Amino acid sequence: MAIICVDAGTTVIKAVGYDAGGAEAFVARRETTVSRPAPGHAEQDMGAVWDAVVATVREVAARMDQKVDFVAVTAQGDGCWLVDAKGEPTGPAILWNDARAAAAVDAWTRSGIAAEAFRLNGSSAASGLPHAILTWLRANDPERLDRSSAMLTCGGWIFARMTGELAADESDASAPFMDLRARAYSPSLLAMFGLEWAERLLPPIRSSHVAELTREAASALGLPAGTPVAMAPYDIAATALGAGAVRTGQACGILGTTLCTEVIVDSADLEGEPIGITIAIPGGYVRAFPTFAGTEVVQWTCRMLGLHGPAELGDLALLSEPGARGLTFLPYMSPAGERAPFSDPLARGSLLGMSFEHGREDVARAVLEGLTMVIRDCLAATGAEPTELRVCGGGSNSTVWLQLIADITGLPVRRPADAEVGARGAYLVGLAATGAAPSIAAAASEHVRLRDAVEPAPSRRALYTRLFDDFLTLRGANAASWPLLAEMRSRT
Repeated sequence: MAIICVDAGTTVIKAVGYDAGGAEAFVARRETTVSRPAPGHAEQDMGAVWDAVVATVREVAARMDQKVDFVAVTAQGDGCWLVDAKGEPTGPAILWNDARAAAAVDAWTRSGIAAEAFRLNGSSAASGLPHAILTWLRANDPERLDRSSAMLTCGGWIFARMTGELAADESDASAPFMDLRARAYSPSLLAMFGLEWAERLLPPIRSSHVAELTREAASALGLPAGTPVAMAPYDIAATALGAGAVRTGQACGILGTTLCTEVIVDSADLEGEPIGITIAIPGGYVRAFPTFAGTEVVQWTCRMLGLHGPAELGDLALLSEPGARGLTFLPYMSPAGERAPFSDPLARGSLLGMSFEHGREDVARAVLEGLTMVIRDCLAATGAEPTELRVCGGGSNSTVWLQLIADITGLPVRRPADAEVGARGAYLVGLAATGAAPSIAAAASEHVRLRDAVEPAPSRRALYTRLFDDFLTLRGANAASWPLLAEMRSRT
């Protein structure tokens, strides 16, 4: 058995070829561009994304020495990828981290509509979700909506180009229009946001869905027409599965463009505090807290400090001490504000407590500690009590950061052996969807392997518990300044 899995991230498209034993045999990657044509905007050329998928799949397919049994697809979630009646883009994709609709989200939050919607869909409002983007488009670009016939996500777009079928995996459909318990679109949710008119744009919801590769797509990808194509959950859910978090209570942290801390649950809790998101997956749900700012904060810090990359940042941080000599960093750097574990489009980052006594090493450590405090904050918001935290993403290559995560959360931290964990999740779903495995959990038991754990240092537990409380106190105090800072930005 040979399998190819696509993981279309926000900045890199990956295709992974798996051999007959299920091992990663070949990996191809292509970078993609996020354009920001106006303040707060984050877009991608949909054709360029498809071209990157074609290039990576074709490269892997050419190196496989066996017939490919199926292709599975996972991709970045949320956003708004509009197509016309022929399935062609009506403009650039508007991404999950787009901030242009922040005012609409702020209004829904303050009016209580966002909290009311949470009781049906289990997800807080965010500017990169379809309801916010559609609201903005109707006010600012109604002509594009008139030309559009369906609203897809990145995974749905790739699946449509491969199979000719317009569909939404239930993970992609979960927010903001799905009644989670019914696992169907909710007219009540559309009405809450004044989007009854948008119902015509919603594609059919599918779960563990498999279709066939069209002749045209097959020619482009270098595969036989009719090859099965499995639609997997979108990337943060697929990554949890690929890390082996497949049973209730297991937790995963993605250290990527988003810091996403998530836990597997067997039922949707719609009565708790309306924060985070809840994603439908086969047989259960993922309770997830994906932030707007993750490893981009690391990259920004490296630029500011004149460092060549994350490894240098980690080495520099080691020259400071736990607590960064009194510096605290609030890592809410996205122009979209923050969405997890709280929702506030006005949230902004801060470096607090600085004096002439601090150096670059203290700033480096404060940044990594601040990001890790967010991971602990999100983990607490899940309500789960896991015995370990499985981590993946580009940030998991930093042993310094992994030790901080272990120390601050108090949990052993383990990394999957796979280089591409999201693709592994798509692989597991594809095995179950095509009948090659009895279940996702059974497939994970056979194919997910973990590296040795990074253990928390008991000597630092009390200190970081106290510093976490201080972090929350300082965030609360700074939140009072965010509306004023927003007003100041509007004047400039």
